[in-house]
Amino acid sequence: MEIYTLLREFADSWMLLFLFVFFMGIVAWAFRPGSTKIYEDTASIPFRHVDAPAPVEGEATPAADKEART
Repeated sequence: MEIYTLLREFADSWMLLFLFVFFMGIVAWAFRPGSTKIYEDTASIPFRHVDAPAPVEGEATPAADKEART
């Protein structure tokens, strides 16, 4: 049996099963009960500085007289 045929049979059977189980593991990990807080925090990153721009390096707080962005 040549090597190509052997690898092709392996890829068609066991590798497909392995990749499916790997994918289902990733999906289960992403939707696990404890991950909601982490994903909500990450999803809110673009909205953290809606009232004023982000502070400049070395500045303690953003400028207070800036208008709120909408």
